[in-house]
Amino acid sequence: MKDPRDIIKRPVITERTSEFIDQLKYVFEVDLRTNKTEIKQAIEAIFKVKVVSVNTMRVPPKPRRYGRHSGYTSEWKKAIVQLSPDSKPLEFFEASV
Repeated sequence: MKDPRDIIKRPVITERTSEFIDQLKYVFEVDLRTNKTEIKQAIEAIFKVKVVSVNTMRVPPKPRRYGRHSGYTSEWKKAIVQLSPDSKPLEFFEASV
């Protein structure tokens, strides 16, 4: 098995994903080559929580221009992870006031 920290790259924190926290859903950027089972095992190993379901989607590259040069952004994979109701919330998604 791969190292769990190689599978989960970073959390995706936006206005929309912060609305998912009430439902115990968290969004992560993951490696393009991983599948749902590997993502579930990595989240459970890193955060010590119980995962109910994992939904994944590939975010396609978008064209970008920098002056007269044009190119594309990188393609990446997004995973929406649903935790069980008895799991504790993840710390880095909590707002510090």
